[in-house]
Amino acid sequence: MLRQALMGAAAIAAFALPATAETVAVTHARILTAGPAGEIAQGTLVLRDGKIVAAGANVAVPAGARVIDAAGGVVTPGFFATDSVLGAQEVGSLGSDLRVSNPALGAAMDVQYGLNPASTLIPVARLGGLTSAIVMPHASGGGGEADEGDEMTSGGVPDADPSHALFAGQAAVVTLGQGPDILAKAKVAMVVPFGQAGAKIAGGARGAEFVAFKAALQDVRDYARNKAGYDKGESRALSLSKADLEALIPVVQGRMPIIAEVHRAADILAVLKLAKDENLKVILNGAEEGWMVAADIAKAGVPVLVYPLSDRSVSFEQLGSTLDNAGRLAAAGVVVAIESDDGGHRARETRYDAGNAVSHGMAYAAALAAVTINPAKIFGVADRTGSIEPGKDADVVIWTGDPFEPLSQASAIFVRGVQQPMTSRQLELRDRYKDLNRALPPAYSH
Repeated sequence: MLRQALMGAAAIAAFALPATAETVAVTHARILTAGPAGEIAQGTLVLRDGKIVAAGANVAVPAGARVIDAAGGVVTPGFFATDSVLGAQEVGSLGSDLRVSNPALGAAMDVQYGLNPASTLIPVARLGGLTSAIVMPHASGGGGEADEGDEMTSGGVPDADPSHALFAGQAAVVTLGQGPDILAKAKVAMVVPFGQAGAKIAGGARGAEFVAFKAALQDVRDYARNKAGYDKGESRALSLSKADLEALIPVVQGRMPIIAEVHRAADILAVLKLAKDENLKVILNGAEEGWMVAADIAKAGVPVLVYPLSDRSVSFEQLGSTLDNAGRLAAAGVVVAIESDDGGHRARETRYDAGNAVSHGMAYAAALAAVTINPAKIFGVADRTGSIEPGKDADVVIWTGDPFEPLSQASAIFVRGVQQPMTSRQLELRDRYKDLNRALPPAYSH
């Protein structure tokens, strides 16, 4: 009886251990660390309790470790989905938690509060090697080319002050592993539309937006210096709500970057000057004509989020789009992060987008960095993830071959050391109905 009781207690204790409480050794692997160690042609990776312990050619397999033989396959850090809707949108036509239509709220909009860990899009993206995502709010007009039918963030009220709509809200970093809490880091950046989309919000002209933007920042500075006076009604009238003013204090203090959604070269230069004049940290998003001013972007030390397959002149502000944009930017010394055309249903194609960037001149190492360590650095989580280094979270993927090659597949995925299921709703539906000769569930028999 005592022996059975001890065995039962041991079983309960083992069951109570967190899922990360194991040691895993991945052997016979080509390890692309995206870190200082570079490529390890033939090595072993050791994961323990959710962290990377060691990676190298002469790393011994710890006693008691669960061994996964990569059989010559490739191991990489988990990839990032940048400018993503994962966890905040299922079907775009049915709405999302990424756009606000409140004339008193813009900058204070915070995507962290609308995240859904049970989103059916997350497992699909994860099977494409994605273990992290940057979820970004959507600006008025979708943040890109502003069509006449696009919804104004202000709800289209003609006499509403558009100042709040200049700010789409605050982005967040999420982790794509299974579990009830996917938020990794909130308030990582403030999204601001420029170019034609920003001009539309401000009344139709780019010059109007810049004036309104600078005036809004001055309001924030005045508010920060005299909060007591504002609360007592003793300050001048300010264009933004208190919630937006509070949300923008980290921006004017240089602690939170703005994600400037911008496309043409002239607008990029204008944003760089604005950031310098206002002492702002800035990240460029889109920058289809970035290659034309790559030296200026590099000199300013500004990173760029880019979709490398954007090569069609869908608007006058994207006439210079080219497939070698990402490669030219990286070659000029710009820190580049690659994003997909669709941050949700097609986010899994991020690795194909990186491969296409390589085929159009981007160095392979630069493309790997653009989906791993670069977005981690840009959004302030490089101390935790983005590369294979001891002490970092065990966000790693084992591939059957080159991850940028479409025929290669992920054979194992770890998020914070927990091995993830290799399935999704789509695969489950495929398996459920691929054999029509078997009995269907009861609901289909009537």
